[in-house]
Amino acid sequence: MSRKNYASRTIRGKLKVCRYLQADSALRQYVPNTVSFNRSNLESMAARYSALFVKPDVGSLGLGICKVIRSNSGYTLKEIAGKRQKKRSYSSIGGVYNRIAAQKSGPMIIQQGIKLATVNNRPYDIRVMVQRKPGRSWTVTGHMVKVGAAGKIVTNYFQGGTIYTIGKLNHQLGLSEEEGAQRTAKLSSIALQMSRLLSKKRSGMHEMGIDLAIDNSGRIWVLEVNSNHPQFHPLKALDRNAYRKMKEYARSYGRHAAK
Repeated sequence: MSRKNYASRTIRGKLKVCRYLQADSALRQYVPNTVSFNRSNLESMAARYSALFVKPDVGSLGLGICKVIRSNSGYTLKEIAGKRQKKRSYSSIGGVYNRIAAQKSGPMIIQQGIKLATVNNRPYDIRVMVQRKPGRSWTVTGHMVKVGAAGKIVTNYFQGGTIYTIGKLNHQLGLSEEEGAQRTAKLSSIALQMSRLLSKKRSGMHEMGIDLAIDNSGRIWVLEVNSNHPQFHPLKALDRNAYRKMKEYARSYGRHAAK
């Protein structure tokens, strides 16, 4: 992970973020079951859920993420390596554990698999960018919808995903203007609640890219909170107003080379 040269502190580690959110009575409903990676936890989580994600506790760009899928015949493991995705089959969860343990380069987490809602038959999640100028309150400066590439287990732009504006997503889903506005407002409200809570745990934070997902039943989940260089540059060509606002806020806390 690159070192910051501007004034916005980071909460390091996905598990730590999940524990902070799970401890809050209003926000725990949005947090998937998340535990540290070890053999015992993998066995118990695999028995409870038909799909799991195993992720680096500290990482980005979708690198090192795995998906474990349980079936009657055993387990399928899908891994992201660079920009490629690999697939392997195992008869037992022990084989899955041995493979992941041999490949990992640092602490990992196990997370309940969320079956994401789709747009044009592709899964998507929504990054809500929340920022604040020094001494100011948290503000939602924009949204960036990440639509996964065909067959990929992640939605990241780096992994071939496509970026939509929130308006395009709402249009593609056939939502009315009122329905789209209500859903966007709900996502923004959740992101602001999370930013306020997390910034109390770590002073000096000025930016977060909060990745929220909606499952097939309409339930909202938080997939990740990015506080180390959250990226928004793909919006430059799609939503200039949101991009300019994000840049303006970023410059206020010293992030002059913002992307």
